[in-house]
Amino acid sequence: MDSVYTQTNDAERNEVVAFRRAADGSLSPLGRYETGGKGSGKPHLPSQSSVVLSGDRSWLLVTNTGSDELSLFAIGEDGLTLSDRVGSGGTAPTSVAEHGALVYVLNNGAPNITGFRIDSGKLTMLEDSTRALSSESADPAQISFSPDGKALVVTERGTDSISTYAMGGDGKADGPMTIKSSGATPYGFDFRPDGALVVTEAFGGEVGAAAASSYALDGTKLAPVTGSVKSTRSEVCWAAVSRDGKYAYVTNFGDGTISQYGIGADGSLELLDAIAGSTVLGEKGVRDESLTADGRFLYAIDADAQRVFGWQVQADGKLNPVGSFDGLPATVAGLAAS
Repeated sequence: MDSVYTQTNDAERNEVVAFRRAADGSLSPLGRYETGGKGSGKPHLPSQSSVVLSGDRSWLLVTNTGSDELSLFAIGEDGLTLSDRVGSGGTAPTSVAEHGALVYVLNNGAPNITGFRIDSGKLTMLEDSTRALSSESADPAQISFSPDGKALVVTERGTDSISTYAMGGDGKADGPMTIKSSGATPYGFDFRPDGALVVTEAFGGEVGAAAASSYALDGTKLAPVTGSVKSTRSEVCWAAVSRDGKYAYVTNFGDGTISQYGIGADGSLELLDAIAGSTVLGEKGVRDESLTADGRFLYAIDADAQRVFGWQVQADGKLNPVGSFDGLPATVAGLAAS
């Protein structure tokens, strides 16, 4: 079933809002499903990947920031079924990553990462899997596995750094190994299939200072490829790399725009279009984004407009709008598309 998922992040009763995706990219309501936990209840949850699909598209993982929990849903033809809910291994979980049924949660209270496994529809915490970040002031934004599953990457806004962890055969992380980001306030990121990494840089929200940079990943060692490339926009946060690895799309919260970057064969980065798409042009609000599994459609939530916006991805990477779809609260957060 082709669907799009987001969470309400409600402080009393967090829910997943699900949409069914038609062949033309349009969305229709599928249902709302209680996570069993609580969100922060605040608009603009500062993270990427608070809602994540498993690699085989059979599970949906959702962080409950307000109750310090992680929810697991089974995905069926008719919608979602809550399968399990567990403590996140810390406080204020804001981002989650999955690879081959191995799951790691990023906790933003006392910053740490904690590991779990999905086994028979249950989440089992890995004993002695909690690892600290580089600093108590890390203010982390996102966690994700590398495409081969051999490393975990975490962006740290508070230290202007990026941390990596090596994954052992027992599923436990070793690290962190930390480097300084090319630019200030590293935020969201996404991988190309070969491991090239594109990271957004919010520069503390400075007007017109939004940028992105790229890195090569060798094992767990990150090396800069292209330093900060400005998009001329403001408050860039979220990133998505096209399925063919040629393009990166970043959402600019400050003015409701999406910028398109080109990715070279060597992982180098160049700005192609500062305004490749927009939600409400010139208005704050565009946030999380997600590409569909086949790479044909890109979706983004605009929390202030309380809508999901969609675009068809053309062969040259350009974005063609397919409409916007309502039914979301102002506290909406996270986005995952199958």
